[in-house]
Amino acid sequence: MPSFILHHYPNSPFSEKIRLVFGFKAMAWHSVHVPSMLPKPDVVALTGGYRRTPFLQRGADIWCDTALMARVIDRAQPAPPLYPAGLSGAAQTLAQWADSTLFWSVIPYTLQPQGIAHVMAGVPPEGLKAFAADRAPFTAGLTRQTPADATVALKAYLARLEEQLADGRAFLCGSQASIADFSVAHCLWFIHLAPPMLPILEPFARLRSWYARVATFGHGEPTVMKSAEAVALAAAATSHEPVQVEPGLGFEAGEAVTVTPTDYGRDPVAGVLVGLTNEEVVIERHDERAGILHVHFPRIGFQIRKEAKA
Repeated sequence: MPSFILHHYPNSPFSEKIRLVFGFKAMAWHSVHVPSMLPKPDVVALTGGYRRTPFLQRGADIWCDTALMARVIDRAQPAPPLYPAGLSGAAQTLAQWADSTLFWSVIPYTLQPQGIAHVMAGVPPEGLKAFAADRAPFTAGLTRQTPADATVALKAYLARLEEQLADGRAFLCGSQASIADFSVAHCLWFIHLAPPMLPILEPFARLRSWYARVATFGHGEPTVMKSAEAVALAAAATSHEPVQVEPGLGFEAGEAVTVTPTDYGRDPVAGVLVGLTNEEVVIERHDERAGILHVHFPRIGFQIRKEAKA
């Protein structure tokens, strides 16, 4: 079975989540660095316009959103499990909270002037302006916390996580690591990119020890790959992961649809519906360079629309 290809960039927090998952699984994988802002021609060729980072590839199958990516990796290599028996429900609930609520307090807290100087170290002023202009439409319509509000919220959230560890457990849901640990860890990792912002973690000794424990998993065994190679691999693929459209979910196989995130980065991806369950939606699309692709999205957090007939 071919190795997974992770399309990411170094300072992307959600990319760090998946890098840590690879480390936890001790997996070999291919690493493709993508631009942090537009233009992204190879990204568009593979995803059809989905521009969040990261995304996962194997052959001509593309998986978007780290919640789905983690499940796919776990299916490919079940041990050690990301969703331990008896803990899966709690772990997924905590992970979803971390990837949304916690994350959107960490970002405005960390990207205050004293923090952004470290996160974006080495980027010239014109580059910072270009990055801000790129992200403005990406988060349009999203209510962002002020730094003051984010700081208050983050302190409360960190205190809750500290309390979760008060019984001496090694990981957030018990004695075993789970998807919850990696969803929380990538948020704290982002704070660590900005040393002046680290004092907020000082009162939370158990949480700091937990973070160090998760960080020791590392990133597995990455091998660098160029994005053009990944596009060529997709074009050369002769099969896709088996999928089907389950009945009773409001859509039929073969319908022309768009799939769009419901929170931010709301760029629709168009294609033909080939897979649908309560957990996942899959569309088939054609690209001149990448060939026939199946692009997978989680069902939660994404909206499916039938394309209007001409």
